[in-house]
This record gives sequence, structure tokens and C-alpha cells, in this order.
Amino acid sequence: MLEKKFYSNGQKVYDLDNDRLTYYYKNGKIKAEGPFINNMMDGEWKFYRESGQLWQVANFKNNMKHGLWVRYDRNGKEEYREIFENNKAKGRKK
Repeated sequence: MLEKKFYSNGQKVYDLDNDRLTYYYKNGKIKAEGPFINNMMDGEWKFYRESGQLWQVANFKNNMKHGLWVRYDRNGKEEYREIFENNKAKGRKK
């Protein structure tokens, strides 16, 4: 997951600061950020479009989708919510 450290233009692919991991796009904007505990995504993560706009808020437990995921459209309006349990979708609400 953390093999590639730099893009071809020299931009960092990620930063790991204590238990917080931040991924970047090639243009330097944040791609995703959240808790990274014991080398696993754990807790609430935020994912962004390359423009910097929030795309989705997601929850993980031991690197698996677990809990509420909310996706937003390009206008910032909520598209849908989905509940996951141990990486399996349990229900979607528009």
C-alpha cells in the first residue's frame, strides 16, 4: 500500500504522521486522509476529487469497509449513504 513514495514529477504520494495517513494526487492536492493504525485503514476516512472537493466519507475497521459511507456529487449534495459490515454492503439509502 505504501510502496510508491513519489510521483514522476517529484510530488509525494503520501505522508504518514504518527497514526494519520494522507494520500496526495500528482498535483499535490489531498486525495484521501484518515487514521492508519497497525498498517491498516481504521476509522473515518475522507476522500477528495482531484479538484479538492469532498467526494466521500467512509469508515473502515481493520482495513475493511465497516460502518457508514456517504458519497457526494460534484455540487456537494449527498448522492447516497451505504452501510457496510466487514466489507459487505448491508444497505443503501438515497
